[in-house]
Amino acid sequence: MEAVIAVIVLLFVLCLALGAYATVKVIGAAKRGVDRTIGQARRTVEDQTLRAKSFAQSGPAGEIAQLRLALRTSMRATQDALQAGVEEDVSLKESLALFQRLSAHGHELDAELKRLESEPDRATLAERLPALRERTERITGSADSLRWATRDRARRFAEDDLDSLSAQIGVEAGALRHWTTSEPDRTPPWPEAPAADSPTAGQTWPETPGARTADEPTPPAITPPGPRQAYSWQKKPRPESTT
Repeated sequence: MEAVIAVIVLLFVLCLALGAYATVKVIGAAKRGVDRTIGQARRTVEDQTLRAKSFAQSGPAGEIAQLRLALRTSMRATQDALQAGVEEDVSLKESLALFQRLSAHGHELDAELKRLESEPDRATLAERLPALRERTERITGSADSLRWATRDRARRFAEDDLDSLSAQIGVEAGALRHWTTSEPDRTPPWPEAPAADSPTAGQTWPETPGARTADEPTPPAITPPGPRQAYSWQKKPRPESTT
């Protein structure tokens, strides 16, 4: 009895532990989903703000907003393309590692541009803009190169797969239409024309069964049967009456 109670208590404790573990996993997944949603909403608001500043402000402040917007757009598009492609093509892991190193420079540049948005010294800001523009173009150029290479690779794989599939379908279609190549020609051959000196020259119809030429001997007439053999048990034929 005590063993049964111990087993029941152990099962109860295990159920509580599994329930607590499942609850923690669900809460963690929900928290990550909420954080992801909040992060996406924050990025969307920041992008819209930068877009508005690039149109509303002029001079160095407006150009810095444009640089930040171009940097963030390029880096985010490349990150999405690589993360989506690495799930189907494991060879993109090295490209993703290179992008992560590039992202460190991108985040550093974005933070610097963000600090310069509130810089009151417009003259110094104007002097630093060419170097910031060049740095932004180098980072976005590298990101764009990785992104387009990833898309070209995926497109090439899709074309190769389509070519292979088209060839297989062509073979299968030919196999399904096997009668067009294996069925013999059923057209009857034309009869050969007889020679000019042949007795049947110019004749196209077959001879009538039993027809003979003049040179062939006439078969003898049918020989009449001889007298039939008489048997002892047969009656003699009765003479015919003349009356």
